[in-house]
Amino acid sequence: MLKINNLHATVADKPILKGLTLTLNPGEIHAVMGPNGAGKSTLSYVLGGRPGYEVTDGTATLDGQDLLALAPHERAALGLFLGFQYPVEIPGVSNVQFLREALNAQRKARGEAALSAGDFLRVARTQAGAMGVDMDMLKRPVNVGFSGGEKKRNEMVQMGIIDPKLAILDETDSGLDIDALRVVGDGINRIMRKPDKAVLLITHYQRLLDYVKPDFVHVLADGRIVRSGGAELALELEREGYGALAA
Repeated sequence: MLKINNLHATVADKPILKGLTLTLNPGEIHAVMGPNGAGKSTLSYVLGGRPGYEVTDGTATLDGQDLLALAPHERAALGLFLGFQYPVEIPGVSNVQFLREALNAQRKARGEAALSAGDFLRVARTQAGAMGVDMDMLKRPVNVGFSGGEKKRNEMVQMGIIDPKLAILDETDSGLDIDALRVVGDGINRIMRKPDKAVLLITHYQRLLDYVKPDFVHVLADGRIVRSGGAELALELEREGYGALAA
């Protein structure tokens, strides 16, 4: 599904990714862990198409299509969803309107019919209810006045409505308490643990992986993958830290 080969990228002319290679197959969940400054968020932004992140070498494809040649909205229409460590606030734009426009724009790009207001609201209620989010919250401006946990739950509602094939989740566990962590983990499993989907889960800590069991864990250090293993690698990192493993 996602194939990254020898990816190099710079930010403000500073090399951050230095030959990263990684493959995600359908049905797999991969966790990427590593110290601060290793390039984890840069990887997510490069794949999502954020401006200011320049790819200098290598390739990244989704279902055989060149991601790096596409605009961000085209990557989204192809099935890529990017979850942020710090979801942004959008004053004056209601959640419901934002999500309906986003979903129908993607459906149009895929040659599918737009959902009517009634059909969309049924989808939104289902996804919001599964995350313990009431519809009044969806009528509020996007993330405005939300707590950290509410923002992450709202992002899971967004992901459920969009229903992507590939989710790249950048430190989704950041700022979550124990209860919110469990709810968000359950949301990831419910939406994305399917044979035709894949998840790239970027995190500092093992705790989210208690709820979202990864098929593979990778250590990212100094812009490249330096070690890979199963779920037990995350426990080893929790015990030993990154220093010896990334050396």
